[in-house]
Amino acid sequence: MNPARVRIILALLFVGGLVAGLNAKPNVVILFTDDQGTLDANCYGSKDLLTPAIDKLAATGVRFTQAYAHTVCCPARAALLTGRHPQRSGVNHWTQGDMNGPKGINMALEEVTLAEALKEHGYRTALYGKWHLGSHRDYGPKKQGFDEFFGIRDGFIDNYNHYFLHGSGFHDLYEGTTPVKADGQYFPEIMTKRCLQFIEENKKRPFFLYAPFNIPHYPEQAPKQFAEPFKDMKDPARKSYATIMKATDHYIGKIVDKLEALKLRENTIIIYMSDNGHSEETGNRIRVDNHKSGHPKGHFYGASGGGFTGKWRGQKGSFHEGGIRVPAIISYPGKLPKGEVRDQAITAMDWFPTVTELCGVQAKSTDPKLDGNSLMKIIQSADAPSTNEVMHWQWHTGWAVRKGEWKLIGRDTKASFLGNLKDAQPEQKNYQREKSEVVEKLMKLHLEWAKEVKPKQ
Repeated sequence: MNPARVRIILALLFVGGLVAGLNAKPNVVILFTDDQGTLDANCYGSKDLLTPAIDKLAATGVRFTQAYAHTVCCPARAALLTGRHPQRSGVNHWTQGDMNGPKGINMALEEVTLAEALKEHGYRTALYGKWHLGSHRDYGPKKQGFDEFFGIRDGFIDNYNHYFLHGSGFHDLYEGTTPVKADGQYFPEIMTKRCLQFIEENKKRPFFLYAPFNIPHYPEQAPKQFAEPFKDMKDPARKSYATIMKATDHYIGKIVDKLEALKLRENTIIIYMSDNGHSEETGNRIRVDNHKSGHPKGHFYGASGGGFTGKWRGQKGSFHEGGIRVPAIISYPGKLPKGEVRDQAITAMDWFPTVTELCGVQAKSTDPKLDGNSLMKIIQSADAPSTNEVMHWQWHTGWAVRKGEWKLIGRDTKASFLGNLKDAQPEQKNYQREKSEVVEKLMKLHLEWAKEVKPKQ
């Protein structure tokens, strides 16, 4: 055979091998719900909600009963995307603000996000939904590894006119840093359409899709068809919440269905989780005249308070279990167990090292140290020990630390509550006085941790 022809054939085989190798990498999809309660899915025991898409993920994956996020939005998102305690990146306060306003608080650009890690290894990356890690134009998703961004830079919006509703309001719907006007279009619908378009466009290459939904977070607005199954529900708060949860599940299902239709499902890692517990912020109303959204003074946009925690005490904003224990599932039918449950404690920070291990992505020596741990041993075996013996949370000056069955909650340098998670009614009794030795040990752990994660000035 002609030597030149042989070289051409070998080159083609080499390129073909590279393409095959590229396509063999698993896709990654993270479905992050907003203010979804601890037990608010049928697969978590709910009898009055309708969550077939979430339940399908549980049936095709591994469901966790002790999954921990954070007590509110911002730190939960920082922990998820960086695999690190949010305090390390300066996310210990609200990052809210108008993109064009004062700089405010933003996640440090030095942080390496999961998008950045995957992008370096050939992944196309996109975020459609809610960012909430700093609104200013000098920061944001496209500065942190995302090729594409469409959605909310700040905390929440009216789903139809796309205005932030606290204070005097401001428009918050962007393509990157370009304002988008889509009056009357339901935001979860248009963000989901962008997700489906992205999957279609990248079906022949590995992609990372981060879909942080802005629901069931208030205002609990949902198209009328999602209310129909709950028309006879007596409790108005639960009815409102059930309706917005039905909408949330619907859009999750649309994304999963698209992956199945394109025959990508077997080679796609799907992670589903909530950012914190359900909201009890039931008093939110427009407080000013001439609000920029056009809503009149007195317009209600708060939460219904209709989430459910079962025996667990607390809600969003609390360090009790109902504030930080959330539903979580990983589904990767081609490689991981199906229809199984794990009771080991995990955190949102664990997804970063888990995904990179599954994708064969090695950390660089210059990358920040991760606080999360790969969950692969736990995913593969219900008998594997938990990698989270001690867990920490902090928001402003409030904090919590858990070791084993004990959780200590406090503010600044003072403890206020010691609860036992093995009680029949967990965290109802304060053991602080009678278990002083436990308080002392946990307080020491907290103080050492708080000093260690404090950002360098």
